[in-house]
Amino acid sequence: MADDNEKIKELFDEHKRGRIWIQLAMVLGLTIVIAGALDLLFQGVPLGFTIPLLNESASISRIMYHSSVTVVGIYIGFIGLKELIFEKRFSMEFLMSAAALGAAYLDFLFEGATVLFLYSLSEYFEDYIQDRARKTVERLSQFIPDKARVIVNGSERSMNVKDVQPGMIMLVKPGERIALDGTLVEGTSTVDQSLVTGESTPLLRKPGDVVYAGTLNLSGVLKVVVNKGAEDTLVSRIVRLVVESRKRKASIEKLVDKFARVYVPIVISIAVFVAMFGPEFAGGSFQTWLYRSLILLVVSCPSAFVISVPATIFTAVTIAARKGVIIKGGVYVEKMAKVRAVVFDKTGTLTFGTPVVHEVKAAGELEQKVLAYAAALEQFSNHPIAKAIVKKAVEQKLPFNNFEVKEVREIPGKGIIGRVDGALVVIGNMNLMQEYSCNCEKINAFHENEKHTFVCISINKIAEASACLIDDVRQDAIETVKALEKNGIHMAMLTGDKREIAKEIAEKLGINEVYAELFPEDKINNHKQDKRKLWISGNGWRRR
Repeated sequence: MADDNEKIKELFDEHKRGRIWIQLAMVLGLTIVIAGALDLLFQGVPLGFTIPLLNESASISRIMYHSSVTVVGIYIGFIGLKELIFEKRFSMEFLMSAAALGAAYLDFLFEGATVLFLYSLSEYFEDYIQDRARKTVERLSQFIPDKARVIVNGSERSMNVKDVQPGMIMLVKPGERIALDGTLVEGTSTVDQSLVTGESTPLLRKPGDVVYAGTLNLSGVLKVVVNKGAEDTLVSRIVRLVVESRKRKASIEKLVDKFARVYVPIVISIAVFVAMFGPEFAGGSFQTWLYRSLILLVVSCPSAFVISVPATIFTAVTIAARKGVIIKGGVYVEKMAKVRAVVFDKTGTLTFGTPVVHEVKAAGELEQKVLAYAAALEQFSNHPIAKAIVKKAVEQKLPFNNFEVKEVREIPGKGIIGRVDGALVVIGNMNLMQEYSCNCEKINAFHENEKHTFVCISINKIAEASACLIDDVRQDAIETVKALEKNGIHMAMLTGDKREIAKEIAEKLGINEVYAELFPEDKINNHKQDKRKLWISGNGWRRR
C-alpha cells in the first residue's frame, strides 16, 4: 500500500545509516591493524617531514591514524552538533567525538581510533536490530497492491489505493491480491487469508462475506464494496503495530539515554572550565590547562558503558536468530528473564503452515490408480490442496505424469474436474459431487465426524476415495512445549483456525489453554489483561 510503504521508508530510514556505521568501523579497524603493525615492525615507516599544525614527525602509521580519527570524529561530532542545535541537548556522540579528537591531539592515536571503532560498531549493532523490524514490515507490505481495479460508471479503471473511497466497488480477478478491506457483493471464490489470519487452508468466500487487504483470490472473479480506506485496513493497523513496537527500548537503553543527557553537559562544562579558568586559579599556561582538559575528556568518555548495551543486545538477537527465533528489539531481550507464560500462534509456529494429505480413505483397498488420477488432474491447479495431493503422489512415486489430461476446469469454492485418460475425474467437496451426480455411498461414512478439510475423489461418477488434509504439528514444537512445561512456564495457543482443529493440535502438544477463530487484533487483545509477563510467539500476530 503506497502510504504504508512511504511511512515505512520514512520511519526506518536509519538502516541506511547502518551501512555507514559498518563502513566507518571497517576503516577504523583496518587503520588500527595496519598502523599498529607498521608501528610494531617498522617504527611506523617514517617519511622524513613534519606534519603541519601538529608539529609531529610524519610516518605512514601517524597519517593513517590522524586521517581516520579526524574524518570519523568530525562525522560523529556533526551528528552530536545537530542534536545540540535542533534538539537542544548534548548527546553521547558529541562527547565521543570530543574525546577521540582530543586523544589524537594528545598523541594517543591508538586509543582515539579504538574509541571511535567500538562506538561505530555499537551504532551498527543498534541499527542492525532495527533493520530486522524494518524487513518484517516490508515483507508484509510487499503483498499489498498499490493499485486497485475499480468499477466507475460501468467501466473498469485502475486507481491508486489511497484514492479509493469507501463505497466504491473493486474488481478482483483470480490470482490477484485484494487491495482494500471490503464486503463481497458478487462472485464466489476461495481466498487465501494466511497472510492476515494465519488460517492454513483457503476459505470459500461468497456474497456478504468480509474480505481483507493482502489476501489472495485463488479462483473466481469477485466484486467487492470497499468499506475502509487505505489507512484503516487490517493490514495497515498491523503495520502500525510493528512500527510502534520498533520504537520501544530496553530499560537499560533508556538509562543510557538519560545518563547521556545529564553526564555529557557536565563533563563538557567541567572540561571547558578547566581550560578557561585553570590558569587563573592554579597558575600555569593556557596550553598546559588545555592539555589537562583534553585528558579529562578522554578519561571521562564512558565508552564501555555506551558500547556494552547495544553489543550485548546484538549478541542475544543474533544468537537467537541462528536458532530460528526472531526478536524485535532490546526491550524484549531484557524482559525474557521475567517471562512466566508463553502464548503461541498455531499456524507456521506450532505447525508447518501448509496442508498435507494425512490419509486417503477408501471403502476397500485403495487402488493406486485413484490417487494417481487425482494427482494427474490436480497438477494443473495452484490451490494448496491440489499441491498437497500432487506431493502425496510424488512421495508414493506414482506415474501421474504419464496420463493424458483434457478438459480441465476449476470451480471456485468447490473443486476441479477433467478427463484423465478418457475417464471423468471430479475432485472436490460434497456439493461438487452432488452437482455431477456422483455416487458417494463408498465414502459417506468418512465425512460424518471429520473435523479436518477433506476432498472427495470421483472417477466416472463413482466416489472412490476421500483425502483428509491437515496442517501437521512440528516435532520441535512438541520438544519446546515439553521444555517450557518443565521450567514451570504456563502456555496458551491462539489461532484463526477452526475450534475443533485447534483443540486437536493442542492435545497433541500438551497445551491446555486454547483460543480459536481469532483475527490478529483479537489475539493481541486476548491477553492484554493478563498481569503475568507474556512471551508471544508466532507470525499470525504480524507484529514480529
